[in-house]
Amino acid sequence: MTITQLRYVLAVAEHRNFTLAAEKCFVTQPTLSMQIQKVEEELSIQIFDRTKKPIQMTEIGQKIVNQAKNIVNEANRILDIVEQQKGFIGGEFRLGIIPTVMPTLLPMFLKNFIKKYPKVNLIIEELNTDEIILRLNNGHLDAAIAATPLEEEKIKEVVLYYEPFVAYIPETHKSFPKDEIEIDDLDLNEMLLLQDGHCFRDGILNLCKNINANEKNQFQIESGSFETLIKLADEGLGTTLLPYLHTLDLKEKDKLKLRHFKEPKPAREVSLIYPKNELKIQIIDALRTIIAGVVKGAIVFQNVEIISPIQKK
Repeated sequence: MTITQLRYVLAVAEHRNFTLAAEKCFVTQPTLSMQIQKVEEELSIQIFDRTKKPIQMTEIGQKIVNQAKNIVNEANRILDIVEQQKGFIGGEFRLGIIPTVMPTLLPMFLKNFIKKYPKVNLIIEELNTDEIILRLNNGHLDAAIAATPLEEEKIKEVVLYYEPFVAYIPETHKSFPKDEIEIDDLDLNEMLLLQDGHCFRDGILNLCKNINANEKNQFQIESGSFETLIKLADEGLGTTLLPYLHTLDLKEKDKLKLRHFKEPKPAREVSLIYPKNELKIQIIDALRTIIAGVVKGAIVFQNVEIISPIQKK
């Protein structure tokens, strides 16, 4: 069997459809089917149960797919070794970034990175944390920037910075006169949150886990953007929490409504994450160095309490 045949097997295992797998591999469906059949004949077993829809793996097929992933990764590592030996930093690199980090961090480092490493074809996608984990494990992302710790066995995390939560409190709110606030000053009943699926939302819920919530809310609003939450707060509909970097671009009149927490400040840990097989590690290291350089001057907080981004039941 060949590495190419194993790639075809992995494509079918992922998409559970021969036609779609062929499209993703840029071959015809008969070609892909024939090559997989050759593998099955060589091994004298059946990898896929074609009678089910979507296509399912057989018990032995699942074991073969797991081993095929290792083999394909190790084959990719050979190319990595050669490129590292040559000192080459280039080629396609797929990076995922969570939505609450993308608009603030990306403009800070992207220009510097593409200027210093013009041979890297950087493909960036805005993805939520669950999608990032799935794509890293499937080999469809090389690295990502996300809130951590994630407690994922196959993923390595390298901390980039700690970003405090900052409260946005309108003038009419009872906590507005305070210079600094505490977690007990928060009221989950009046908190304006990002919609479900955002890890920053889960961080806020974890931060407020010991605060009693009144279920008799007059209304409940969830949004996909901080801008909407800020406007709703300005209308007196509640308060919200923002990541520190997002507060830097606010208008001066809006900055007057920001309240920092007393130390240790509740914060999220933002990390560069990637599979532990460390493929394309030379590009990952270059990315980490560039980001660390630009962030160092903008955000330096040490006395913080890390709030988990993992949704607590």
